[in-house]
Amino acid sequence: MTPRPEDHLWWLASRASGLIALGLMTASVVIGLLMAAKLSSRPGLKVAMVKLHEQLAVISLGAIGLHAVTLLGDPWLRPSLAGIFVPGAIDYRPLFVASGIVGAYLAAALGLTFYARKRLGSKRWRNAHRFIIVAWGLAVVHAVGAGTDIGLAAVRWPLAIGVAGVAVLLGLRILGSASSAQPGNAQAKPAESPGA
Repeated sequence: MTPRPEDHLWWLASRASGLIALGLMTASVVIGLLMAAKLSSRPGLKVAMVKLHEQLAVISLGAIGLHAVTLLGDPWLRPSLAGIFVPGAIDYRPLFVASGIVGAYLAAALGLTFYARKRLGSKRWRNAHRFIIVAWGLAVVHAVGAGTDIGLAAVRWPLAIGVAGVAVLLGLRILGSASSAQPGNAQAKPAESPGA
């Protein structure tokens, strides 16, 4: 008997929202790293990138929430509320699921600080916001270890390209920060962009 998609709607919705969340989060991280690299000095482009970065981040948080909520209806997994919200409380691949839960909390906490950056102060906010890469990394670990679609080329290749892109941009960011911090470097000054 051929499985019918309507018998797996909760599972399909959770898979789709999880993949969308990771894709949006990856795009937001890439844009943040591009802004931090200051690859463009055009003011209009910078404003557009900040808006897109923010919108992608907020929508990814919504998709993460949808991913968790739709899991509650999955008739195979049957997670409890604790299994969805408490790291390590689920029997299914607990380490990988926990990485996703912790990553979601970090993404929400660090991403939403954008709206409190004036109260926190720019330097403190920027220093905290840089740790969003940890939330993204935990999401990747979750997708690879707990995701059921990682074997599909349509999932594996975009994920690999996204990880490679983030790795290259993060490497450039780290190298750029290290070289600008060298004594005697005339360009040594703190980054002013809201990127990672």
